[in-house]
Amino acid sequence: MPTHREKRTLPYSAGQIYDLVADVAKYPEFLPWTAAARIRSRRPLPGGGPRDEVMEADLVISFKLFRERFGSRVVLKPDDMRIETEYLDGPFRYLKSWWQFRDLPEGGCEAEFFVDFEFRNAVLQKVIGVVFNQAMQRVVRAFEDRARALYGPGAA
Repeated sequence: MPTHREKRTLPYSAGQIYDLVADVAKYPEFLPWTAAARIRSRRPLPGGGPRDEVMEADLVISFKLFRERFGSRVVLKPDDMRIETEYLDGPFRYLKSWWQFRDLPEGGCEAEFFVDFEFRNAVLQKVIGVVFNQAMQRVVRAFEDRARALYGPGAA
């Protein structure tokens, strides 16, 4: 089913971009098609590092006539600069995504994003399939724009 993978070099530190992506509650402020976000729970990741957490969150996605809530489990690994998302409930058959960040020796960071999902509804899947890559590029750009708004035009 549709997958998207994108790598960007950004003029911010890996920690700054990690913090921005990990702040799921703020997604409705800047992320396209995200109407609402609610954090269900946060707890330490069993067997993880000392700062690793598991967050369960609900997002409400709104696109034209489509409006759905879906739940996900977000694994936050700040020492590894990695965020992994796994689907819990809602309109998808499955959804998996991850972000990986690393500081670059010359300054700034590399941010890599991957998503793979399939809707339960075949009609919706077909509609999304037509614009999927453009939509995912727009999502990644929204994170870049948010970083610029929070941290300035560049400089880690």
